[in-house]
Amino acid sequence: MQLQLNAPTDRPLRVLCIGCHSDDIEIGCGGTLLRIAAEYDLCELHWAVLSAAGIREPEARRAATFFAGTRLTQPVFKSFRDGFMPYDGSEIKTFFETDLKPRDPDVIFTHSRLDAHQDHRLAAELTWNTFRNHMILEYEIPKYDGDLGKPNVFVPLQREACDTKVKHLLECFGSQRSKHWFDESTFMALMRLRGMECNSPGGYAEAFYGRKLVF
Repeated sequence: MQLQLNAPTDRPLRVLCIGCHSDDIEIGCGGTLLRIAAEYDLCELHWAVLSAAGIREPEARRAATFFAGTRLTQPVFKSFRDGFMPYDGSEIKTFFETDLKPRDPDVIFTHSRLDAHQDHRLAAELTWNTFRNHMILEYEIPKYDGDLGKPNVFVPLQREACDTKVKHLLECFGSQRSKHWFDESTFMALMRLRGMECNSPGGYAEAFYGRKLVF
């Protein structure tokens, strides 16, 4: 079954992906983006990573090409300080207003406002402040803080898409492989759990928070 997004008929579907750190987009909605790239011929995937410094920038650039392919449009990789974004909020707010807002996306993937990481919460807040008449889906990031909640929007995935997502994550983000949670079992377990919750035909899914959806 194809994803039913409200795609325009006179131009490509514009999808904006916002992540604080280099692997956030891929972890939070990588499988969904693989589906969109495969199912929508006319599609633009706009990529914005707020903190991609040092080795993490080339990792993020490589991952973006793996997940978005030829759909990748105007990717931007900033170097705001990891862990300090609420204190650099003015500069980040300017980036949202001047660089991201003019893109006028049809769908936005961003962090959850309930995320325990302070950078993630700021990104969610600025997304909603900047885009007030758009479809926004907040993704989840598993972490030590134990902040996973009860999402209300599910995107069913086939096992093949999940395998591809995990393969790209492990290949692209070598700097993160030393972290005890950054492994195949973590990523597959969360997608399997969400797949069970939504009765996914393929057994897997990614889940999001849809705070405001217009039908």
